Amino acid sequence: MSNHAGKTLTSSGFYVSQEAPIHSDNPIAIPTAPAPDILRCAYMELVVTDLAASREFYVDILGLHVTEEDDQAIYLRSTEEFIHHNLVLRLGPVAAVAAFSYRVRSAEDLDRAVAFYTELGCRVERREGGFTKGIGDSVRVTDPLGFPYEFFYGTEHVERLSWRYDLQIPGELVRLDHFNQITPDVPRAVGFMQSLGFRVTEDIQDGEGVVYAAWMRRKPTVHDTAMTGGDGPRMHHVCFATHEKHNILAICDKLGALRRSDAIERGPGRHGVSNAFYLYLRDPDGHRVEVYTQDYYTGDPDNPVVTWDVHDNQRRDWWGNPVVPSWYTDGSLVLDLDGNPQPVIARSDSSEMAVTIGADGFSYTRAGDEKDALPAWKQGEGAAVSGSGSAPEAPPAPQEFKLGNQL
Repeated sequence: MSNHAGKTLTSSGFYVSQEAPIHSDNPIAIPTAPAPDILRCAYMELVVTDLAASREFYVDILGLHVTEEDDQAIYLRSTEEFIHHNLVLRLGPVAAVAAFSYRVRSAEDLDRAVAFYTELGCRVERREGGFTKGIGDSVRVTDPLGFPYEFFYGTEHVERLSWRYDLQIPGELVRLDHFNQITPDVPRAVGFMQSLGFRVTEDIQDGEGVVYAAWMRRKPTVHDTAMTGGDGPRMHHVCFATHEKHNILAICDKLGALRRSDAIERGPGRHGVSNAFYLYLRDPDGHRVEVYTQDYYTGDPDNPVVTWDVHDNQRRDWWGNPVVPSWYTDGSLVLDLDGNPQPVIARSDSSEMAVTIGADGFSYTRAGDEKDALPAWKQGEGAAVSGSGSAPEAPPAPQEFKLGNQL
């Protein structure tokens, strides 16, 4: 990066500032009506095409707990949860996301949600009986970015299973941590989420001011959602947290023992962004699920914003491991309120994969490294693959790509 005005360089190699220096040339108007007071991300409703296969993945392998199920839907929760569910798997014809659902502070915040989104001209629906089992009065909207959001307060309480060690597995998923959304215009998305009271904790930019991703929170962790630059609106992933790194390693060992290692898309590893230990999986429909642990507290009002250089080889993986192209290119469709897939709009700004290895050939591990200094075996983000004495070949198609140039 070259534009560091107002930022402080840390000993870890990234910059911090008090406010996210992200500005949109095409902002969404801020309503005069107050925004609902959002507490946290609460659950996601996923449409799946094979309920039995999805149950095997999320229940038998990942160990999420079944609150309720029938032949059309399965309601799942993580160990520490006391509301009815964190994940709904609903049978449908097209794999997609039906709702990113947030819990609000009070019943009155549902009135605020209706007024806020109505002023924006968004489609708004309210059901006193809720849209899913176990959830009361709820508001669903298609937001200005094209995403299906839900807001609710009332919920059926269920037993928190933290003390039921007899039910827990070595890779226990303890809570829903965040969503990650793909949008073509990250600054526009960030500005809109800030109007809902979200605060930026980290972002990735380049020296020309292009923003490639931003992490935003309501609860005092790194994020409740992130906006990732790409063709959208789509869902990048839904994330569940574990207590420790060894829980994630146990999941990898279990997948290997079951001959399901092809479900592992990326990791395990440690992010630079968020500092969290991570693993990315793909469910039977291709929906991406992250398992994540050990990020940090962000609840103070003067919590500094972390800005990463898009060319920093350690931003996405602290150990500098390559990022598989599918992680940048693939995502789940999202639905409108009638259950139809939203059209996907192409990103016009530079893509993160294109501007790192494979485009200008430059990412760095140490500031001041010369262009092309990164070893060939680290060049996995869409890099050309070459053998000894041979001309570079085109990179493999994303669906064929597993470990990048390390192969």
